[in-house]
Amino acid sequence: MWTFIFFALFAGTLCALLIVLSNFTRRISELEEARTEIQVEEDRVFEFLHGLGEAFSEGVRSSALHRLIVEGAVRILDAHGGALYLTNRADTALVPAFITKGCPPLVSIPDHITTQAASVPLALESHLRLRTIARGEGPVGEAWQKQEAQMVNRAVDTTNRMMERSNQADAVMAAPLVYRRKILGVLAVANGAMSTAFTKKDFDVFKKIAEQSAFALYNEIVYVEANEKRRMDNDLRIAREIQSILLPSEAPKIEGYQLSGVNIPASQVSGDYYDYLAVNDKMLGIAIADVSGKGVPASLIMAMCRSVLRSKASENISAADVLHQVNRLLYPDIKEDMFISMAYLIVDAGNGKVTLARAGHDAPLLYRASTKNVETIKPPGMALGIDSGDVFDRVCGDFVFTMEPGDLLLLYTDGATEALDENGLEFGLPRLTQGLQAGAQEGAPHIIRRISEDLKNFSGNYPQHDDITLIAIQKL
Repeated sequence: MWTFIFFALFAGTLCALLIVLSNFTRRISELEEARTEIQVEEDRVFEFLHGLGEAFSEGVRSSALHRLIVEGAVRILDAHGGALYLTNRADTALVPAFITKGCPPLVSIPDHITTQAASVPLALESHLRLRTIARGEGPVGEAWQKQEAQMVNRAVDTTNRMMERSNQADAVMAAPLVYRRKILGVLAVANGAMSTAFTKKDFDVFKKIAEQSAFALYNEIVYVEANEKRRMDNDLRIAREIQSILLPSEAPKIEGYQLSGVNIPASQVSGDYYDYLAVNDKMLGIAIADVSGKGVPASLIMAMCRSVLRSKASENISAADVLHQVNRLLYPDIKEDMFISMAYLIVDAGNGKVTLARAGHDAPLLYRASTKNVETIKPPGMALGIDSGDVFDRVCGDFVFTMEPGDLLLLYTDGATEALDENGLEFGLPRLTQGLQAGAQEGAPHIIRRISEDLKNFSGNYPQHDDITLIAIQKL
């Protein structure tokens, strides 16, 4: 009797232990499967991140990076397809950057496109690659508008209005790509009809992918902008080298006079212009000009002005007539918001007279050696390119004056008088006049060096905001 009870208890205990062992073994098996699944998932994520890292180290193009992001997300989440949308410049719509082939539609499709796609499969693909998405439109637009990730499983949530149309994806995850509080676009993955819904774990992994993708896109923007800046800097350097050929390399010799000039551009190309032009054997034309604005557009106008001026200066002893002709030729080609201020003078080595015409340019300063005073030579005139000719011709005329030995005439652009220091104060005409008075007796090259140094010392570390041109003409 007791033996039977003992064996019964032993059998029951053994059975219970076998059940526990079976459950334990099954649990271990489940954990092993989960661990393997997690390891596979980690390997896929690591592969994705490694791919992004290699992309930047190899200088990948934007289109290749976009494809890498979308295909990586699709592969990790085992989705049917995916898409990357980027915000347009106006931040008013999402523009498709990359959509995987056969990606389930993420937006509603017009009936005529659906009908056309039945016979022409590329019709749907072409439509989707051109279709922008507005704020709040579908899961993608919703993610953009709410600035948070969205997960929609149509098979589970049949009341969701975003997924009502039968020609859209059954399951979608969409997340805004946000970096430094700026939304760069939206990443989405999708499954087609009758497919498995995305899980919460899928959603968590997807959001991590979106975070890394946003970081990659931001770095790509910085990388592209840096390359663009280097390219532009190189283009500007070449433009500056070309422009330097158009400016005088040295001042010409003219009997009885000493000349010196300099151009200091605010950027790598200048809107200022100066030139020496042979009128005849005894006369030399000297021009200084300032094109409104600066940079490449101003330098192009300057080149046009130089070409026209040189074609009209030879053998013309009237400075005003030269400017009349230059204005008539330039006026049709100058935009309404642009103009050129210019002073053009003709030095006659035969009689010591100077003929000046001023087209709205800063009035030249004349240092008189006999009195050590500075005069402002200010005949009337208006800028080139503002009037077609009738008014300009009436206003701009010749002004003739004589220079005595020791006298020095200074031509300048407003970049000199309007140079700023670190406190925002202008260099001004009084400082320019004082510098001229203090150094004129030392000659033309000296006064150019002195004023250039005065301007540099005055501005200090404050960046130069306008081009500076100086020309000194001294009667010996």
